[in-house]
Amino acid sequence: MTQGGWMMGDGNTSEPAPNNAAQRGLWRLMLKLPAVRGRLQLISTRSASLEGLCEAYEDASVALERLRARSGASRDTLVEEYETICGEIENDVIKLCLDKRWGIPE
Repeated sequence: MTQGGWMMGDGNTSEPAPNNAAQRGLWRLMLKLPAVRGRLQLISTRSASLEGLCEAYEDASVALERLRARSGASRDTLVEEYETICGEIENDVIKLCLDKRWGIPE
């Protein structure tokens, strides 16, 4: 049973419901950034900020795919804008993965 985005267990604990957009964004980022794939997997269980980035990446990637399909081969300024957004999110994720606070050996 869910309540306010949280899955309710047997009354003893409450765990956040999995965010499907964030999970799909994480998978996309793992495919796009294989050099930090392992770090992404480890950090994804500990970082709310990574979850937000993954969700934003999923949303931006889906929008970019739709825009590319709509504009075909022509260069569209909106397509370029979403490519930039996706690239910026990728850079933010890489920076987060390389942050020493996670204590993950390089």
